[in-house]
Amino acid sequence: MEVDNDLDQNLLQQFSCMGTTDKEVLISQLQKLVGNQLNDAGCAFFLDMNNWNLQAAVCSYFDYESPRDKLPFMAFVRDVTIGDGESVPPNTKFIKTWRVQNSGDEQWPPGCCLKFTHGERLGLQDRALVDSLNPGDVTDISVEMTSPEKPGIYQGQWRMSTATGFYFGGRFVFHSVIVQMSAMTLFDFRSDMGDHNGGRRWDLESHSTDV
Repeated sequence: MEVDNDLDQNLLQQFSCMGTTDKEVLISQLQKLVGNQLNDAGCAFFLDMNNWNLQAAVCSYFDYESPRDKLPFMAFVRDVTIGDGESVPPNTKFIKTWRVQNSGDEQWPPGCCLKFTHGERLGLQDRALVDSLNPGDVTDISVEMTSPEKPGIYQGQWRMSTATGFYFGGRFVFHSVIVQMSAMTLFDFRSDMGDHNGGRRWDLESHSTDV
């Protein structure tokens, strides 16, 4: 089989001549050769089915990616909970929910999921399984997260993936939260300072006390 003309044949030849048996290195090389269209699990799938032969895995990938194997379509609808840039208190558990739609004309294959790919994950969960949506249907996808203790802006990228590791639907499913002290937290802090200063209130803005 001939791979796409855009594929650097010299680079492929160099990788083939390395003769490495390090699976992590082979996975990394395959990702580069296919334009980062596969995650680690997808690369391992193609390498394993070709006895970890890099060139054969590349050929298998392009065979699989031929027009007869059309990837699903997905459109982001809106944030259901914790909108982009919304503030949350430090060290707080919350549920981030996105609403997405099957914007294609075919049902999604079984095993599709939303996967974390880059940035701050904010929790242990790195994927969420998604139902096989019919064309035009929408669904909500939820992931449990915990805000960090340190205030700041935290962002992460999540992408839809097929069961074999092919990403689809673009790169625009994000979470972006601002961790900061809430007004109630400041009120509690001021009240506590008053209790520990003989009934005097500490003014955080002017740094003065009054009786």
